[in-house]
Amino acid sequence: MNMSELVAGAIVTAPPGLKLVDVAKLMEAEGVGSVAVVDANDDFIGIVTDRDIVNTVARAEEHATAGDIMTESPDTIEIDTEISEAVAWMNATGYRHLPVTDNGKLVGMVSIKDLLWAIASS
Repeated sequence: MNMSELVAGAIVTAPPGLKLVDVAKLMEAEGVGSVAVVDANDDFIGIVTDRDIVNTVARAEEHATAGDIMTESPDTIEIDTEISEAVAWMNATGYRHLPVTDNGKLVGMVSIKDLLWAIASS
């Protein structure tokens, strides 16, 4: 089984200027733990995770935007990567959310929960 079997549906995105509270509201409304930050050309430029939001609020930086707190040019994983490789990589890096690309174009986001589901289902 590879990553292509886990990516489905629309990618939840946010512009870099979106305020922190609105990023959090978007994540809650969509039921996700991360959003892809995209520029005006819809190019993937970063990722904001629930952990990023918690850390920013803990530092009393409530007026931050997605662009302020995103991880720029985050590591990605290709769509044809085997699930076991993705799990090993997430374990080694501590990532909980992983952007999935197809020849460099963002096609989805996979969470550690998605990978656990895939392993349990196989």
